[in-house]
Order: sequence, then structure tokens, then C-alpha cells
Amino acid sequence: ELFSPSQKYQLLVYHADSLFHDKEYRNAVSKYTMALQQKKALSKTSKVRPSTGNATSTPQSQCLPSEIEVKYKMAECYTMLKQDKDAIAILDGIPSRQRTPKINMMLANLYKKTGQERCSVTSYKEVLRQCPLALDAILGLLSLSVKGAEVASMTINIIQSIPNLDWLSVWIKAYAFVHTGDNTRAINTICSLEKKSLLRDNVDLLGSLADLYFRAGDNKNSILKFEQAQMLDPYLIKGMDVYGYLLAREGRLEDVENLGCRLFNISDQHAEPWVVSGCHSFYSKRYSRALYLGAKAIQLNSNSVQALLLKGAALRNMGRVQEAIIHFREAIRLAPCRLDCYEGLIECYLASNSIREAMVMANNVYKTLGANAQTLTLLATVCLEDPVTQEKAKTLLDKALTQRPDYIKAVVKKAELLSREQKYEDGIALLRNALANQSDCVLHRILGDFLVAVNEYQEAMDQYSIALSLDPNDQKSLEGLQKMEKEESPTDATQEEDVDDMEGSGEEGDLEGSDSEAAQWADQEQWFGMQ
Repeated sequence: ELFSPSQKYQLLVYHADSLFHDKEYRNAVSKYTMALQQKKALSKTSKVRPSTGNATSTPQSQCLPSEIEVKYKMAECYTMLKQDKDAIAILDGIPSRQRTPKINMMLANLYKKTGQERCSVTSYKEVLRQCPLALDAILGLLSLSVKGAEVASMTINIIQSIPNLDWLSVWIKAYAFVHTGDNTRAINTICSLEKKSLLRDNVDLLGSLADLYFRAGDNKNSILKFEQAQMLDPYLIKGMDVYGYLLAREGRLEDVENLGCRLFNISDQHAEPWVVSGCHSFYSKRYSRALYLGAKAIQLNSNSVQALLLKGAALRNMGRVQEAIIHFREAIRLAPCRLDCYEGLIECYLASNSIREAMVMANNVYKTLGANAQTLTLLATVCLEDPVTQEKAKTLLDKALTQRPDYIKAVVKKAELLSREQKYEDGIALLRNALANQSDCVLHRILGDFLVAVNEYQEAMDQYSIALSLDPNDQKSLEGLQKMEKEESPTDATQEEDVDDMEGSGEEGDLEGSDSEAAQWADQEQWFGMQ
């Protein structure tokens, strides 16, 4: 009762702001609504009793929080509560002429999220009209299939009026290639940008370049670029989920664990630290924990593609294939140009013996993303599952290896095909050629298997050892090496026995030694079985 109507409005907004910062979003919405009702009553009072013109009322009215700002904060609360439709309804209620760039930006993102692409494009364009250098709005338009030339035309005036801004048109061109899935031209364009003095060592560009190398299947260069970006910005979080995934795939689990700890120290309110820890759990075969960490990451960012892929993979390996399919489909919706999303879905189809669905999906990917080494290998992978299409698989893999002789997935699948045909010498030649310029755990392990098939036991053991040095957790290499050692041990025992006979030494002691050795191997065999 002590406060004037305008002061009551101001206090309600302050109270709502405090609740928002304490993450009490529903309560904050309630107080913002009360504040807007108070403002409405205030407006009616001011119309009935016009201002007398005294000096005290004018500054007070000017200091009042904007009604548009209150509605924006209400929309923020709704987005935090994942009530996107309510957020859109609040912002839609603001007349177009009164919408600030940040309101249009939020509307554009919400429209995009709810699948209203035409409205999203209109809102992004409105942001660019008011702020021609809004890079997020440019990326938003490109992601919605607006032509790069059209987007560039909206920034041409500002580029010509401000010096040293000629890089922007090339930047738009690069990201236009990114969003059309043309990874090779996107990489070349960003590399040309990176050479310019203004953008040299730009962390954002390096992160994009690392992501593009990853999409193109060049994991080695992807890791190098992520490491470079990380050195320039030790607090970098964006893209670190992909980096952690790549390290985990290479068996560098200690590095993954360290990365996860470092990211958690920076912030636990982003999806990336949870995904990195999830990758560590997944590749340590702790699928339940990986599932929990993936779910936590999605809770923090429902648009995290890597979190969806992690959770989908964990569900698949736990035998919950139908749930996994839902997650992979959502990942495809968010990132239609990322091949690993399709790979996950196709693996689910193959796991549930839905070869027809897998074939349809692989053919669609082949047509959509074009005939490159990755799409050819993916299609060949499905063809290998059906005896009728074995020859087609062989042709596809040969095409893939002609394009990229070092593409590991294509080499692995071609080796699998040669193994079925028992063409071990051809397989050994293929694998040696692939390993000439790179070192990969899986390739060394498969080479070991092929060498065993042609009775080259010593070199096979060497290959298994190299594979384990690259990934100490690779169970198949461990089993291969263990099998080789067990096959060698009876020969060694016979030789020792012969020597003992010649020397006339006590046989009983030797027999006891043999028993203890056999018991030791039995213990080890049981241990590996438990693993």
C-alpha cells in the first residue's frame, strides 16, 4: 500500500528477474504475468488521469522496465521449461514494428525448432535487415537451405561501406558449402580464409574445419585441428564432444578422461562435458552409465547431435534397438548432412534384421549426399549382409578405394569380403598398402588374423602387439594374441621335456611345473572369459 502503481510494477519485475536467476521459471512467469497486468492497469490510469507535467513523474515513467522486455523474459522462461509454443505465442503478441533484433532472433530459432521454416526464414531476414553483421542469423538462413548468393546480397552494402570486411563474402560461401554437405569445397574455402592475416588462428574457423574433416572421415586432420583450437583457447567447449568421441574411438581413453575433467571444470551446464564422459564409459563397455550421461547431455541441450548419437549407440548395445532408432532419427533431423547419424540408424536396422529398411536408407543417403567414399562404403556394408548383393558390394568398395585408398572403413569392409572368399594373400596386400601411410588398431588386428590364416604366426603376433599398443582395450587383439601364445605353449613344453630327458633330470619336478603353468593359463583363460 505504501507504493505507487508504477513502483508496484517495477517491484514485480525485479522479483520475477530474481526468480529467473534462481531458475524458478514457473514462479517467474507468474510474477511477470502479474507485472504485465499491473502495467495494463497503470496505462489505463494514466489515460484517465493525464500527467500534470510535474518533474517527478517523467523520470519515474522513463525508468520503468519495458513491457516488450518483460515479454522477452517470459519467453526465455518458457524456453527453459521446454514450452516452445507458449514462448512463440508470447513473442508473436508483440507487434512487428516493436520487435527488437533479439526478439526476432529468438522467434527465428523457435520457429526453426518447431519446424515452421518459412516463418523462421522471415524472422532471420528481419534480424539481418536490422543487423547485417549478425553471423548467427546468416548461419540460420543457410541451414534452412536459403542460397548463399541471396544471403550475401543482404550484407553487400555493409561489406562495401566498412573496410577490411571483404572476408565476409568468402565466409558466407564457405558455410553455404557446409550446409549443402559439400565438405571438400567447404574445407578448401575455410583453409583459404584461415590463410588471411585477419582470420589466422581464428578458433571458430579451426573448430569448423575440425568438424568438416570429421564429417569427411579424415579423423587424423580433425583431431589435429581440434588440438590446435584447444591450444589457442584452453576454455573452448564447442566441438569438444566430437573431439572426445574421436579420441575414444582411437582407444585414447586416458586422454578422454582428462578432457572430460577439464571440461567439467570449465562448465557443467553444457552438453559437451557429459558427452565426453559418456564416450569414455561407452568405449569402456559401461553402457548403462553411457546411457545416463547421454540423457543428461540431452537434458541440457536437446539439439546436441553427439548426445543423441551417444544415447542411441548405448541403447543399441543394450538391446533396446527400437528406442535407439528414435534417437538416431532425431539426430538425422537435426544434422541431415552428417553421415554418422545415418550409420547409427542403419546399424540398428541390421541389428534387428531389417535389411530392406537398411537398404532403402543407404540408397537414400547415397542419392542425397552423393557418391563419395563414405556413402559408397555405407551402401556396400548393407549389401554385404545379403548373399545376393555380394558382387555389388565388391564393386562399390572398389569404387570407394579408388577415390580414397586410405579410407579405413572401406579397407575393413573389403578385407571382410576377401576373408569370406578366403583370398588371404589379397587381403594381406590390401592391408599392408593401407598401413603404409597410417597406423590403425583395427587394420593391424585384421592383418594379424589374415597372417594366422596363412600360418605366418610370428608376424601375426607382432601385428596383434602393435594393435594393442595403439588401443590397450581392444579385446579382439587381446584374444588373438592370447590364442597365439596358447598354441605356442605346448611346443615349448615338449622341447623342455626333451631337454630334461637328455640331461636325466628329475621328471616329477618338471611335471609339477607343467601343471602349475597349465593352471596359470586356465586362470587367464577364465579371466578373459569374464571380460
